[in-house]
Amino acid sequence: MANIICGLGTSHGPLLGTPPDMWHLRAEDDRKNPALEYRGEKYGWDQLRKLRRGENLEAQIEQEVKNERHARCQENIANLANHIREVKPDVIVIVGDDQHEWFQPENMPTFAVFYGNHVYNRPPAKKIEKKSKGLAIAAMNYRTPEDVRYETVPDLAMEIIMTAKNEGFDIATSAMIPKGEDGKIGIGHAFGFVQRRICEDDPIPFVPIMLNTFYPPNQATPKRCFQFGNMIAKAIQSWDSDQTVGIVASGGLSHFVIDEEHDARMIEGFKNNDEKAITGEPDKFFRSGTSETKNWITVAGILKESGLSIDTFDYVPCYRSEAGTGNAMGFATWT
Repeated sequence: MANIICGLGTSHGPLLGTPPDMWHLRAEDDRKNPALEYRGEKYGWDQLRKLRRGENLEAQIEQEVKNERHARCQENIANLANHIREVKPDVIVIVGDDQHEWFQPENMPTFAVFYGNHVYNRPPAKKIEKKSKGLAIAAMNYRTPEDVRYETVPDLAMEIIMTAKNEGFDIATSAMIPKGEDGKIGIGHAFGFVQRRICEDDPIPFVPIMLNTFYPPNQATPKRCFQFGNMIAKAIQSWDSDQTVGIVASGGLSHFVIDEEHDARMIEGFKNNDEKAITGEPDKFFRSGTSETKNWITVAGILKESGLSIDTFDYVPCYRSEAGTGNAMGFATWT
C-alpha cells in the first residue's frame, strides 16, 4: 500500500513571476475587463472601485506594500521547495485547473486524469504577448525555454481511474498528448508552476488531476470536489506500491478580485479539517480565478482521508488596483 507523506498548497498566479513594480500591467488588463467576478456578481472596473471605495484599497497598492508582499511570496515558495526536497516523496499528485490548455471548449470535462507515461512543458505560445504584457512577463513562471519531458505515473493514475469508476465518479481520461497549432501541447500552467518553482526544475514523477473550475456549465460543486478528493485518497491507499506520495494543490486563492473575508473562512476550514466549512461556501463565490480554490478543496478531501493536517499556512493578499483586483496568495503544508 502506498503512503501519503505530505501535502502542499500553493498559489500560482502571474504576480508571483512579475516584479512588483510591474504589477500595474495586470491592473491595466483589469480596467479593460467588463466582467470582474466578485461574490457571485459581475462588475466593470469602475463599478467595482465604487462598490469597494470604503475599504481604503489605495493603501494596499503602495509600492512599499507590493514589494513586501512579493518578497513574502518568494520566501513562501522557497520554503515549500525546501519542504518537498526534505520530505522526498517518490511521486506527487498535482490537482490543478485546466484553462483551455489541455482541453478546449469542444471538450471540457469536469474531472480528468492523465494516465500516459509522460507529458512535456513547452515554451510559451507566441500569441501570449498580444494577449497581455503582464501575462507574457510571468510566462516563464510556468513554461520552460525549450521542451522538457516530465515523467508521469500511469500505474497510480490507473488506480485512481478504476477507483473513481467503482465509487461512482464518471471522469474523463487522457492517455495521449493533444496536438496544437504548432505541435504537441505542453502541460497546463497549474502543473508547470509546481515542477518549475516548487520542484525547482528537478521534476518529480506525477499524476496530473485536471479540474474544470473556470468554465460553465459543468464545474463541480465544492462538495463534489471534496468527495472527489476522498476517492483519490482511497485510490492511493489501495495502490499496490511501496512508493511514497505527496499531494499538491495548485492555484487560488481569491482572484482576480480579492475577497479576504471569503478566503478567511476557507482557510479556517482547511486548518480545522472542517468539511462543513470547506464545502459550505456558496458555489457562486467560486468564479473566475477564485474557482481555483476548488483545487485546494479537492486536496483537503484527499488529506483528510489520509490523516494529515495543516501545520503551516501563510496568506498574502497581493492587490494591484484600487478596485481590489489582484491575487490573494496562499501557501500551506500538511504533515
